[in-house]
Amino acid sequence: MKVLIVGAGGREHALAWKVGKSSLVDHVYVAPGNAGTAQENCVENIDIRSDDLTALADFAQLQNIGLTIVGPEKPLVDGIVDLFLSRNLKIFGPTQAASRLEGSKEFSKAFLVRNQIPTAKYESFSNAKKARQYVRENGTPIVIKADGLAAGKGVIIANNIFEAEKAISDMLERKRFGKAARKIVIEEFLEGDEASFIVMVDGKNVLPMATSQDYKRAGDGDVGPNTGGMGACSPAPVITPELHQRIIQEIISPTVKKMAEEGNPYSGFLYAGLMISKTGDPKVVEFNCRFGDPEAQPVLVRMKSDLVAHCLAAINGQLHRESAEWEAKNSVGVVLASIGYPDKYKTGSQVTVIKETRKKTHNGLIFHAGTTLIDNIIRTSGGRVFCATALGDSQDDARLNAYDLLKQIECDNLFCRKDIGFRVSKVDHNFS
Repeated sequence: MKVLIVGAGGREHALAWKVGKSSLVDHVYVAPGNAGTAQENCVENIDIRSDDLTALADFAQLQNIGLTIVGPEKPLVDGIVDLFLSRNLKIFGPTQAASRLEGSKEFSKAFLVRNQIPTAKYESFSNAKKARQYVRENGTPIVIKADGLAAGKGVIIANNIFEAEKAISDMLERKRFGKAARKIVIEEFLEGDEASFIVMVDGKNVLPMATSQDYKRAGDGDVGPNTGGMGACSPAPVITPELHQRIIQEIISPTVKKMAEEGNPYSGFLYAGLMISKTGDPKVVEFNCRFGDPEAQPVLVRMKSDLVAHCLAAINGQLHRESAEWEAKNSVGVVLASIGYPDKYKTGSQVTVIKETRKKTHNGLIFHAGTTLIDNIIRTSGGRVFCATALGDSQDDARLNAYDLLKQIECDNLFCRKDIGFRVSKVDHNFS
């Protein structure tokens, strides 16, 4: 069987690597892919952008693709699943209507409140004057979010009224995030332990993935701006077996059930970004309609079962017959990013030394993200460039192995956090 992976980041490299290990798969295409996927065995990059939905569907039809897995959120929100299904092409992901759980924070928050699924108190605004009045009435700290997709950067944690009013003006009046901020959501500030709870869904049945925890701020000690993620670990230390069951019962199952009842049955990866309070109560901070990045990397290196078999079962509504198997070890992924990320950064830097990055070592693997291969030379092409991902008998072991992997890379203009995997819990905010 041929499989198509849509996307170009570290998550897509990890997906291609994992899918390529399946006994059901003969060849993997990645559109458009990166320098890492270009060097994987039985994997081929295709020069089609992830947002060119018609070209992707045409390719899948022409090549008789047996399964398409969508990595990033934008094609899902734009309706790639609907297009593929209209052509009887097998694809794993939520429809455009179901993808609104991520595509619109207002839709997601209203859904949660309407169905009494625990989340932070909120209001939405398109009028800056009314938004400023709400902040003055409710005080700070407070969280201001762009309603639409903003590449994980559309969240401002305002610690005082000045910061809150500036964020409101930036989004609604200065159009900082463009169309994504035509409307904003303002939430109460949450504190606690962060966790990423990702499951596979077939419209009715749920198959949990391994839990994970990511590190969103750019700087050590969780300082600096929000990013798409500077690293992740699996499992999430805060998720006990009891809490795991509670999250399924109080958040995941009701979400899947109510989405179906409201006419938007959900199939695909469902990622609940959670905050666990000091009293152990979980609340939904956000939903994502795809596998997380960089969570996918440490989660997939722990997966022992066949991801392709799981996806096919989900497409056929048979996910209840599947059982995911996991390495008992811990895993940690450390992101190496372009200096300046998540703001302005330079691309085109040559990666001068990469040793043994295409195959598993005793430490782990290096997944490419923002890289491109030009005349057999690897150059940086994005904000997040690599994710060094390693297993270990403990989280500390996995962390040390992941940082050891980074020594295999010599490249100018890159940086990483030094504390990924170091802490077992942290106080965070309403992330994105």
